[in-house]
Amino acid sequence: MPYERPTLSELKARVASDIQSALDGSDPLLRFSNLGIIGVALANLASAHYGYLDWIAQQGVPFTATDEYLYAWGALKGVTPKAATKSSNGRITFTGSNGAVIPDQSSIVRSDGTAFTVQGAVVVTGGTAVVAATADNPGGAGNSEAGIVMSLGAAIAGVNSSGSVTTAFTDGSDDETVEAFRTRMLQVYAEPPQGGSKVDYIEWALQIPGVTRAWCNPNGFGAGTVVVYTMFDDTESAHDGFPQGTNGVATDEARDTPATGDQLTVADHLFPLRPVTALVYSVAPLAVAIDFAISGVPVGNRATVTAELAALFKSEGTTEGGAIPISSVWTTIASAIGVTDFIVSSPATDITTTVGYLPVLGTVVYT
Repeated sequence: MPYERPTLSELKARVASDIQSALDGSDPLLRFSNLGIIGVALANLASAHYGYLDWIAQQGVPFTATDEYLYAWGALKGVTPKAATKSSNGRITFTGSNGAVIPDQSSIVRSDGTAFTVQGAVVVTGGTAVVAATADNPGGAGNSEAGIVMSLGAAIAGVNSSGSVTTAFTDGSDDETVEAFRTRMLQVYAEPPQGGSKVDYIEWALQIPGVTRAWCNPNGFGAGTVVVYTMFDDTESAHDGFPQGTNGVATDEARDTPATGDQLTVADHLFPLRPVTALVYSVAPLAVAIDFAISGVPVGNRATVTAELAALFKSEGTTEGGAIPISSVWTTIASAIGVTDFIVSSPATDITTTVGYLPVLGTVVYT
């Protein structure tokens, strides 16, 4: 049974009762009596002590700890918060006169003031110059879709000051949220490292900035192999969270072809952590779109139902094979505000997938 902390009013009443009973026959609690004022002060002090004890209890376990105490609990298990990363994988195209040069470290500014820095000098050829750039500040704010207008921070002779993003910037990520860190940390407490178990690979993958979900398939490509699937739901939101690159192994792994892009980032992180004989492959899941046919949902609530279904796939979808129960689909739709009666005509049974395939929300047809 949980301990019930007395309220300040209850503490004041207790102190007043003690004073009154100790001075029977007197009236020590008049409005401006010294004893009455001291009693209120003592009750306030006791309430502050109760509050401090509550705070100590909160910080005393990783489930409820906050701020630096939460991170200290994580540090005991070697879990540290994922820091924000800079957007750097995009390209910006400028036009100008052939032979003009955009120098290395030139400044580029987006219309909202977000600044980027050119990585490597580029010469205008065929009337265009495509530059690689990195956001000056870490965080998801540096991510930029293709077509966004960029401007040179300072005029460059022979180069038009206005350009545009031709390859989207998608790899910037914000600092890990407190609750995301807590979830990842509690997983380590619940399932301590086992020197290369299936859970270990998942925990190692989740340490990587940008990785939001991960799965492991032991012996996925034969004896001695480990296949790790990852999703980048925030940094690769333009691609529905699927990693961008080619599947493969780490840069220093000589037994097969190295991966590229996001998959290489994962493979290189896992390489020094894995058991030395394991051949680890970093692989992007294959999307399986699940279409729905739903009737009875009011027009004004359809967008909410669609969003709830997408969240269901994100929380319960897996590359490990298995099924999302059709009952979960019905429960998800029924929980949407304003939805009281509906029929799901397709799919009619549990949503099943095979290993390596990740179910995602396809087209939802409402009638």
